[in-house]
Amino acid sequence: MTNKITSYSSSGGRKSSIARVHITNTNDKGSVLVNGTEPMKFFAQELLVKDMLLPLQVTNTLTKFDVRINVDGGGKSGQAGAARLAIAKTLVKVSKEYKELLRANGLLTRDARIKERKKYGLKAARKAPQFSKR
Repeated sequence: MTNKITSYSSSGGRKSSIARVHITNTNDKGSVLVNGTEPMKFFAQELLVKDMLLPLQVTNTLTKFDVRINVDGGGKSGQAGAARLAIAKTLVKVSKEYKELLRANGLLTRDARIKERKKYGLKAARKAPQFSKR
């Protein structure tokens, strides 16, 4: 009996970061690579790695799939958030059963918060020059 290897892919975004995820089902222990390196080496913060792998932990599929992630743009926090959304969207493609579980944990919603633009007459988006009455 041969096991058919299937691959699923999706993309996600957070701030100015974009992540593309490829998930392959294997009989392995399940490996995760971010831009060709280990997640802990790439992000250098355990909190970001845990946040990124949350969809796999919620669905209890951490060892079922090999995950390859390409992230681009933004900082490490935005990249981890983009990867988390992309993993969640890809898991929904794998099985519709995961959708309710991921939705209940808020993992299928894109975080729409982005940097607010600077306005004229101000020093930053909201910071104004010091007011002098006289």
